[in-house]
Amino acid sequence: MDIIKFLKKELAGWHKYEIAAIFIVFIIVLINGIVLHDNKAAIVSAICGVLYTTLAGKGKISCYFFGLLGTSFYSYLSLKNALWGNLILYACYYFPMQVTGIFKWKGHLKSDTGEIYKTKLSKKEFVVLFSCSVIACIFAIVILYYFNDKSPVLDGITTVLSVVGMYLTVKRCIEQWVVWIIVNGLSSIMWLYLIIQGTKAYSTLLMWIVYFILGIYFFFVWKKELGQNIK
Repeated sequence: MDIIKFLKKELAGWHKYEIAAIFIVFIIVLINGIVLHDNKAAIVSAICGVLYTTLAGKGKISCYFFGLLGTSFYSYLSLKNALWGNLILYACYYFPMQVTGIFKWKGHLKSDTGEIYKTKLSKKEFVVLFSCSVIACIFAIVILYYFNDKSPVLDGITTVLSVVGMYLTVKRCIEQWVVWIIVNGLSSIMWLYLIIQGTKAYSTLLMWIVYFILGIYFFFVWKKELGQNIK
């Protein structure tokens, strides 16, 4: 594909307030990192994470480039803070799934905007996925308790739901945003707890809060687009 043509499509379809919001978040992350002497890996992870989530919400395949980079840095942070569930999730699942996502999305792009076609789960798929998620959460919490995880309940739930969320992302399903809203809210609580205990990862906490807000925003954006397509 022509690089120039690809970049034009990736930069198309943005609202001015979306660009302004991203710019403001970057400034806040950088100022936050400098003033509070934050971990450099946390700063890079936060910036890449915000770019990944925003581009994914816009349906742009370039999101996976920043996703892979952010995943690498977040894996390091999880290792350093003994969040074994998150470490396994990011290093062993997110990384290969994002590579898979590139090829899966590539075959479902709109020719004019370069954005993906959005989908939704059937009722049967939803019931099966919900049931499996509950069982997996219980299993993950028990395992993480055994390995002395610092936050077994939150780490277990966020790990399992993140697996589900990434699966739905690759499938281009709107339900992913409901899952991400839950994951991002719980992750914010988990990292706030670690910061209170002395961990320097303020940018990571800010990142999860921004994720939470973006999840709500893009849920309604996708819902509106799917509603228009049904008509």
